[in-house]
Amino acid sequence: MEKLTCVVVGGGYAGINAVKALQKSLKGAGRELRLILINKDPYHLRKVLLFKPAALQEDIAVPLRQLFPEGEGVELVQGEVTRVDFDARQLIYSRSEGGDARLGYDILVMAAGSMVRRPQPDQGGIALTSPESAEQIRRMWKQNLREAASASAEERAKLLTFAVAGGGISGIETSAELAHAIRADAEGLGLNPADIRVYLVNAEERLFAQGPAKVSRKLERLLADEGVTTLHGRKVIRERGGVIALSDGSEISAGLCVWTLGIVPNPRLSSIGFPVTVEGKVVVDASYRVEGKPGVYSIGDCAQIVDPETGRADSMTCKEAGAQATRLGQVVAADVEGRPAPVHKGYMDVFCFGLGPAKGMVWTRQWGLDMIIQGRLGWNIRKFTWDHASLLK
Repeated sequence: MEKLTCVVVGGGYAGINAVKALQKSLKGAGRELRLILINKDPYHLRKVLLFKPAALQEDIAVPLRQLFPEGEGVELVQGEVTRVDFDARQLIYSRSEGGDARLGYDILVMAAGSMVRRPQPDQGGIALTSPESAEQIRRMWKQNLREAASASAEERAKLLTFAVAGGGISGIETSAELAHAIRADAEGLGLNPADIRVYLVNAEERLFAQGPAKVSRKLERLLADEGVTTLHGRKVIRERGGVIALSDGSEISAGLCVWTLGIVPNPRLSSIGFPVTVEGKVVVDASYRVEGKPGVYSIGDCAQIVDPETGRADSMTCKEAGAQATRLGQVVAADVEGRPAPVHKGYMDVFCFGLGPAKGMVWTRQWGLDMIIQGRLGWNIRKFTWDHASLLK
């Protein structure tokens, strides 16, 4: 039986879910399936949880072999794709052990994802971009607390003040988690938790600007309950010597500035050979096919995916990556078998927020009604979305 070789590039949320979806949808395709996942690391990084190791010592990397055990039909290749020869249906990648290699494909899924946006080097602070930067943040705020225990009143106030620059979902979750962890540690060191100041600096006029204003107000109140003060309509310009300059001309004296500036599509896509938009996303049709590249598809943060019925583009979230992967499996199976393929359908309006340990909030709009779930149930739903996106039970 002739083999059907499917290669998925990227071990993020879209990539691992694509592997599962293809494994399921192509099982009865009439050809022996060879399914390969190529990723630069031997693990899946749960990127939306980067705030966790910034607050507590927690591992957010899941070995790919744990998700795809030996003998279950998924080959794992550790390397980084550098170019695709679309005519020859081969990709070229640099191997983790050194040197380049080629890999042929019948089906190629580009799910190289995104990278966390970084500030300019002269802007100071620490950007929450990786587990290493998260650990650096945790070490710094813990050191600040230790120094504050014996510092003068003025210096203590500075050491016990923290700022999170960026009011998106990452900034919201980071500020809440940090506020809880820092206050708990402060009490253990004999410091007054009420002296801790955590500021969330939001460039918009309200939090969660894509949702209803009442949800924004609710989020701000819940953050305030955790000890987070939100500053709207301004940006952090720079941190230098413990002084944080804001765009309205004001300043915050703080012991730590953490940047959470959102994400951008993987910047290597165009150099690899993919057609991209001005924003750097792969151009695909309504069924995730890359135009002019037979057998090539793209989903996740790296693809410009638009609902053909509403004209609305998908956001760059793990929940949408999972839904795209499920439909991708159906599309590829239809294309392989010569059937009409389904087209993309946007995900329903639902957003989840972690607001510290065992606290969360969920907003969804159904039948024209806004529904809000908060507290422990909100947290359980948020945790489910994280675990489901990472194929964890």
